[in-house]
Amino acid sequence: MSIHTDIDGPNPSGLSAARSASFMASYLDALTLVERLHRLLLDVIKDEFERVAILEINAVQALLLFNVGDNEVTAGELKTRGYYQGSNVSYNLKKLVELGYMHHQRSEIDRRSVRVRLSEKGRNVRGIVSKLFTTHADGLVDRDVLDHEGLEDITASLRRVERYWTEQIRYIY
Repeated sequence: MSIHTDIDGPNPSGLSAARSASFMASYLDALTLVERLHRLLLDVIKDEFERVAILEINAVQALLLFNVGDNEVTAGELKTRGYYQGSNVSYNLKKLVELGYMHHQRSEIDRRSVRVRLSEKGRNVRGIVSKLFTTHADGLVDRDVLDHEGLEDITASLRRVERYWTEQIRYIY
């Protein structure tokens, strides 16, 4: 990949063109990796649910149940927390209610708003995902893939990128 670094004029940070191209290549590689890891996570969850013969929900829905946990939330709150984007939250919540994984109740204050919480069936799914994540966390440590400090470093870096991107959305556009 060839990256032309002076498209917008001189490089204001004073970095050499080679270093800027190198950083850009690493940045694009990291973006690809984050996307691939998300897809792999969904595949891992899907495989686990196939193994335990729960086929009526997909990996996104199982992850949604995990993230709701013991809370009672609206679709808007799930979007605000950054777990999900767009209309697929409402679709997945509706599906999970229809399948008996969640209970729903209209808000007394705003009749348009629906609050959802896990049913017993939903809590069972949450438990399966939680056990899967615990097994993976143990495996990462046991096989020396990642230790606590390394994980904290990755998480801190990703949070800085998240803040940067959030600022770009809020303040630039």
